[in-house]
Amino acid sequence: MHSKSLFILIVFLAIVHCTFSQQKDTTKTPFRFAGAFFLTNNGISLIPTFSLGEPAAIVNLYMGKRLSFEPDLRFSLKGKPWSFIFWFRYKLVQQDKFRFTVGLHPAMNFRTVTSLPDSNEIIVARRYFAGELAPNYFISRSVSIGMYYLYSRGIDKEAVRNTHFLTLNSTISDIKLFWDLALRFMPQVYYLKQNEEDGFFCTATLALARKNFPLSALAIFNKTIETDITGSKDFIWSISLVYSFSKVYAEK
Repeated sequence: MHSKSLFILIVFLAIVHCTFSQQKDTTKTPFRFAGAFFLTNNGISLIPTFSLGEPAAIVNLYMGKRLSFEPDLRFSLKGKPWSFIFWFRYKLVQQDKFRFTVGLHPAMNFRTVTSLPDSNEIIVARRYFAGELAPNYFISRSVSIGMYYLYSRGIDKEAVRNTHFLTLNSTISDIKLFWDLALRFMPQVYYLKQNEEDGFFCTATLALARKNFPLSALAIFNKTIETDITGSKDFIWSISLVYSFSKVYAEK
């Protein structure tokens, strides 16, 4: 079996095994329904070196217990779809200091092309299937370090066939400011390989939020260190206004 297909199979089997072997623990976990709606001046992709290059709206939803379904829907403000990602994630390890999440998703990436001979614009979807591994270690309640690995397989001919995305990241949260405002800082460096092209990049994400207030601000800055990947940009940034909500439902 191809090594990349084997990776996705291992992630899938881990989710299935843990779902059935830990049913008792799962029933104790309350069901959570949450979401975040983003309005941004520049839609930045899951892999930050790529962007839509224009204002966008992003909808992130979360529903589930230990096993969750997390759709990620992205549109340009002109109403055209940009990408749809349908995450299925499982919290494999949930400890005070260490957490490990695995996930799978089918996804579609959209682009607008001009058809011949009538020169009409049509939207074409490119399909992908991917798996992820995300271990995180908590140094303290507000400081964590982690790794993230995603492998994506393009299904259609025009899609990128093989993508490897590996990051080293950290989160420093609850940095107190004033008026109940707090800052969260998330730096990362990452390696990206698409087919035979690869590169190294760094990203800094800043989130500004007020306690018990649904609106927050998010800024992302991405810089190329070295790359030969077609379509990657030397420097991109975005600022987003975010509305968030979260509801927890406990079983009686």
